[in-house]
Amino acid sequence: MPLLYLEDPPRLVVIASYGGRPDHPAWYRNLVAAPRVRVQIGGARREMMARTATTDERASWWPRVVAAYDGYRAYQSRTDREIPLVFLEPVE
Repeated sequence: MPLLYLEDPPRLVVIASYGGRPDHPAWYRNLVAAPRVRVQIGGARREMMARTATTDERASWWPRVVAAYDGYRAYQSRTDREIPLVFLEPVE
């Protein structure tokens, strides 16, 4: 699933916005159920573990997410659900 991501080396941050729809995207529900993932950026692949940001982490990261793509602000305004931010952390 191609996603916009932000880098916070060595981890990545992805946004489960689903365009502001009322439900979480399927890929997010899949990550919650099975958090080990393979990420490919260009030709490089990495094994990572996904976890949803805590309330404090989300509050800290949300301004950076909106700065990267202002459309997320509109998506959040369209839904009653809090759009999850997901940290993808390297598997050691």
